Amino acid sequence: MKILKLYLSLILISVLMHSCEKYLDVKRTNTQVPIKSTQDLQLLLDNMTLNLGLSNDGTLSADDYYVDNNIYISQDVTNEDRDFYTWNNAAIRNSSSSWQHTYFIIYTANLIIENSDKFRKNKSEDIQKLDILKGSALFYRAWGHWNLAQLYAKTYAAGTASQDIGIPLKMSSDINEKIVRSNVKETYDQVLRDLQEATSLLPNTVVIATRPSKAAAYAMLARVYLSMEEYKSALENATASLQINNQLLDFNTLSKTDAAPFVRYNKEVLFHSISSSSLLLEPGTADAPIAKIDPGLAASYEANDLRKVLYIKANIGPLHVGTFRFSGNYDGSVSSSLFNGIAIDEVYLIRAECYARAGNIVSGQADLNTLLKSRWINGTYINISIDNADQLLSKILTERRKELLMRGLRWSDLRRLNRDNRFAKTLVRTAQSITYTLPANDNRYVLLIPTEVIQNNNVTQNFR
Repeated sequence: MKILKLYLSLILISVLMHSCEKYLDVKRTNTQVPIKSTQDLQLLLDNMTLNLGLSNDGTLSADDYYVDNNIYISQDVTNEDRDFYTWNNAAIRNSSSSWQHTYFIIYTANLIIENSDKFRKNKSEDIQKLDILKGSALFYRAWGHWNLAQLYAKTYAAGTASQDIGIPLKMSSDINEKIVRSNVKETYDQVLRDLQEATSLLPNTVVIATRPSKAAAYAMLARVYLSMEEYKSALENATASLQINNQLLDFNTLSKTDAAPFVRYNKEVLFHSISSSSLLLEPGTADAPIAKIDPGLAASYEANDLRKVLYIKANIGPLHVGTFRFSGNYDGSVSSSLFNGIAIDEVYLIRAECYARAGNIVSGQADLNTLLKSRWINGTYINISIDNADQLLSKILTERRKELLMRGLRWSDLRRLNRDNRFAKTLVRTAQSITYTLPANDNRYVLLIPTEVIQNNNVTQNFR
């Protein structure tokens, strides 16, 4: 009965999230259903909604894909999705569902943290279990806050981070707590604190990748430091993660003809998460594709590179020949619910980039070659040999885009790389014979906070 009550309580939270007008749209479950044990906390942690439904607005706005005009004007595409696709200056979500869902993840994490601390103080439960539960919750809280920051806060810049507006940091399960937007420095500092503590509490590995591990927490730290351009710290944490698990898939063992070649929870996945869906991001089928991969990107895969047939599939028919759709979803599905978790290939690329930026050409090449050798037809890969750090960096960033296609990382990469004139890019799209552009460092790289949140709370809107 206790388990049933707890699940009913979670269902109630979800209903309230989408019906209440409050900022977080949740109620305190610990006043509705007493949390009495680590088993109760584990049930909260294993609620799969914590690994689902993060916003796809960054992917919608990024440049990995495009759609034909007939798709763009389809009545099945929402006006909001069209606005994000064309970088409309007023692009905004009227409903705050993805915002709410991310704060639900954070809320649940806070509930677990508070109760694990209470049990620890009362010495009423197994300390090792409490450590793992708290470490997992700290990871989820950092995960939620960082993902929100990639959409609704400015890119981290050390010189201005203390003045730039960040996101509301939610540090307790009390929904009556005053809501205040932190600055960018405070936002990232809190994410780092949570992840650093998590690494001291989590087990090295886990049975299933929907649960956080020490390897995942170090990898997430590496990702966060990379987004901050703190490359030395990103390298250290990427190394710590790879020391625990550095196992890459051999792409030669995968089916070239399977519509979804990658299985869910494959051995590269350190932490499993998938985004919300959108028609504009659906791959479609060979004769009726929807999202088409950027042609320059598709052409960049070389003949012996197995990603050319595993990550993308050729479309057919007079209107689609020569175009490609995405098939490399690490969620093991053919849909727009895309894997946006953490995998080992990303960690290799983070470390390779950091080595190159530090001028360590030998180590940077070694990591890149290790990754790419596992992606090419057996016996055909020739090690890259570049004796210039800047050229190596450029090559690594090119391979990063090819390797992490449609992973939910491109938007964050554009934001940080646009700060470097060598890699800054103006995005261009055409819809209904109108050309739309998004220049590097444009204000539209910080999305508008959903209308519901602004209307129902004293929260400052982002600048336009």
